[in-house]
Amino acid sequence: MCRWAAYIGAPVYLDEVVCKPEQSLVAQSIHAFECKTQTNADGFGIAWYDSREEPGLYRDTHPAWSDPNLRSITHQVRSGLFLAHVRASTGTATSRNNCHPFTHGCWSFMHNGQVGGFENFRRRADMMIPDELYGARKGATDSEALFLIAIAEGLYEDPKGAMQRAVGKLESLSREFGHTPHMRIGAAFSCGGVLYAVRYASDHLAPTVYSSKTADGRGRLVVSEPLHKGECWQSVPAGSFCRYTAEDAEIEDFVPVL
Repeated sequence: MCRWAAYIGAPVYLDEVVCKPEQSLVAQSIHAFECKTQTNADGFGIAWYDSREEPGLYRDTHPAWSDPNLRSITHQVRSGLFLAHVRASTGTATSRNNCHPFTHGCWSFMHNGQVGGFENFRRRADMMIPDELYGARKGATDSEALFLIAIAEGLYEDPKGAMQRAVGKLESLSREFGHTPHMRIGAAFSCGGVLYAVRYASDHLAPTVYSSKTADGRGRLVVSEPLHKGECWQSVPAGSFCRYTAEDAEIEDFVPVL
């Protein structure tokens, strides 16, 4: 399982989330508290938005705590919307192409969870990605497949519906060819301007997702695990689809189309 954090609001330096908090994402890469695997050392990545439509992207296979470039970049780059992820592999290789976030056009996507038995039906899942998108399939993870299937299902026009259909397709494959847990997902994604999040599981163990306004009230954090102690963190209910801006939060039911 992985750890991730996303921010939307007034521009801040990325290290305010990635490196500086007492339980920052870098700290969680060494020792996470709300994760099956305490150490998340199978790579990291950040995607950030600035003046261009497409996000910037930096990923590597080093543990986040040992990469000096990550600390330098996050210390210098400011953004009003970014996603950051530290990876603990559930079976696929440690490679840059398997590190989150994944991007396509204006979209960025990162995921914590699993699709049960994905290795048994990966070819079937890949066949759900249309030819015009398959060139973007660089890695071998269930997460990247889910992202590209969601784009094919209309992510640009209907983020919630597309993700419900994509999650439903992979959960259905798991029920037929895989094993339990069929689907667990804690994910964040964006096309710029709005930050989306999903928390869902086919059983009672949905990956954790929390949100909080920043101390100055000018931004919002959405995370898989709190970055510091305090009562400001609100747990997102299981079975939820969330839309976040710096000012507002909307939470709706998330029901995959099986």
